[in-house]
Amino acid sequence: MVFALARQTFLAVLIGGGSLHAQSPLNEARSTLEKWVEARQLISKTRSDWQSDKDMLEQSVALLERELKSVEEQMTKVSTHSVHVEKERIQGESLLKSSNESVDRAKAFASDFEGKILKFAPQLPLPLQEIIKPFLVRVPANPENTKMPATERIQVVVGLLNEWDKFNNAVTLFSEKRKNSKGDEVAVETVYVGLGAAYFVNDSGDYAGTGAPGPKGWEWTFRPDLSVPVRDVIRIYRNEKPAYFIPLPVSIK
Repeated sequence: MVFALARQTFLAVLIGGGSLHAQSPLNEARSTLEKWVEARQLISKTRSDWQSDKDMLEQSVALLERELKSVEEQMTKVSTHSVHVEKERIQGESLLKSSNESVDRAKAFASDFEGKILKFAPQLPLPLQEIIKPFLVRVPANPENTKMPATERIQVVVGLLNEWDKFNNAVTLFSEKRKNSKGDEVAVETVYVGLGAAYFVNDSGDYAGTGAPGPKGWEWTFRPDLSVPVRDVIRIYRNEKPAYFIPLPVSIK
């Protein structure tokens, strides 16, 4: 298009020059030559400008192609990342659902045992009640309506059951006070054989008996004939006397 414009300009110059009949052939040739030189200069400048514009356009195209390629790579990464994010979201929702189900089971387990513990705690031996008191005060008064975390409730239940089991699987000796038939408190030593039976005697040996769990707590029976064997059991417990078989009565309900 640029070259066509130059040719048209050159032809216009030639035509214009031919119409000047009054000019001499020399002047006409000079004028024609000047117009031709101007046309060549115009063509040269136009060609130079076009080459400069062409180079700039090629650079712009190359730059745009690089940017387009970069955008396409970013879009590919975004697409891949979106797929990865969606996969993680699905996994997260699955884990959350499983976690919520586990929490619900833990709450149900804790509520069941908390109710049983609060029901049976008053029937436990007083020494064991003192041992588990720090746990009991943490048991929710209303297991069905509490803001206490399920994990903490499970910890409390497990702590209670551990102490309960430890007491039940051991022979333990405690100093206590027990009322005699006159209603007077007497200092005694009580041997608990797990949670099934107990035997007590005072220092003088004139007050002894047995104990067993009852519906409202432990029930104690005065048995003066057990004074000597119970005192021997205590001496054996303290390694003050060699161990030997000692028959003692047991009440099974």
